[in-house]
Amino acid sequence: MNRRETIKKIAAGACLAGATAVFYACSPGRPQFRGIDVTGADYAKDFKLTDFDGRARALADFRGKVVALFFGYTQCPDVCPTTMAELAQVKQKLGADGERLQVLFVSVDPERDTPEVLKAYMGGFDPGFLGLYAGSPEQLATLARDFKVYYKKVEGKTPESYTVDHTAACYLYDPQGRLRLYSRYGTPVDALAEDVRLLLGGA
Repeated sequence: MNRRETIKKIAAGACLAGATAVFYACSPGRPQFRGIDVTGADYAKDFKLTDFDGRARALADFRGKVVALFFGYTQCPDVCPTTMAELAQVKQKLGADGERLQVLFVSVDPERDTPEVLKAYMGGFDPGFLGLYAGSPEQLATLARDFKVYYKKVEGKTPESYTVDHTAACYLYDPQGRLRLYSRYGTPVDALAEDVRLLLGGA
């Protein structure tokens, strides 16, 4: 698969995730989110993963917080570190409410993203960010399908130098654990922070 076809697949994933937004965006009285409103979507409802400390994790663990969930990998050269850095900025902009934002990073590179690697990587952005991983490649593939996330290993010049093409966006869940927004890569930090504030405020 060439680069153009890969980009098309990633874009298609974004379109699938945002397909339900057309109806919701036109509904009167709904909050004016900057991200794509996917409230009521019948996918990406929950997960069963393990964090870098070996604890089993599910969405219910983070009730009372807005959850920003992102699929990526620690050796990503651009999209992943940029997204994590921007989410760290969002948390800072929220002030005291920043403690009510939980960032979750789901690895799509189980070969290299060990718990130790994930912990060091996330700690470089914010000590409260969590890295999560699936128990097997099959479980990761099932989870990605449920979340409408695309990822594909791209071989490099050596076996260790491969990259992973993947969907570049965050899912945002409200404090009750309901999927609410699909935030595309490149969304301005101020816009993302405002969406989180709305969700924290009960929107």
